[in-house]
Amino acid sequence: MGELILIRHGETEWSRSGRHTSHTDLPLTALGERQARALVPVIADRKIGLTLVSPALRARRTAELAGLASPRITPDLREWDYGGYEGVTTVEIHRTRPSWNLWTDGVAPGPEAHPGETPAQVGERADRMLTEIRAAAESLGDADIALVAHSHFLRVFTARYLGLTPAGGTLFQLATGAVSRLGTEHGKPVITAWNVALPESLFRAAAPE
Repeated sequence: MGELILIRHGETEWSRSGRHTSHTDLPLTALGERQARALVPVIADRKIGLTLVSPALRARRTAELAGLASPRITPDLREWDYGGYEGVTTVEIHRTRPSWNLWTDGVAPGPEAHPGETPAQVGERADRMLTEIRAAAESLGDADIALVAHSHFLRVFTARYLGLTPAGGTLFQLATGAVSRLGTEHGKPVITAWNVALPESLFRAAAPE
């Protein structure tokens, strides 16, 4: 098995302002599109045998602009369902719940279609993805597998890959448009690169919005 290439989608208006975004299907900003295009040389030398992408527009567009061919839309790669905290920032939540922590407390209940997920439920999705990926890898040899998805889900996924609880995702900050890699060392799961992205100032200097 090759490495797992984790890609967080480029910037959206809500990621810029810190609003929790799960099912709200926002497009990339102009900066987000530049972030996605900047991924082309970062992953150009990788032998990617399979690309799995969240159904969200922001993830699909990032995969397209990054030049990832024939992506497979994968519902389990969707972002953490934030329930009643959809569109709300952490600062706003702390006004009424000063000690609130997503990784241990989960979210407030939301509407029937989007009731919210507990950390354990997101961890179960991550475990399903790991099972699917390991099965797919059997036919890919040493080729890499790319996942284009969202910050909190990819952080939980990384925690589970490393054998940590879902709450372990709190340790892994992940910026928009960033690339990370998971691999092995002596047969054990490790992080081989994390949160690799050009500074936002370079994008804005090159083509200001």
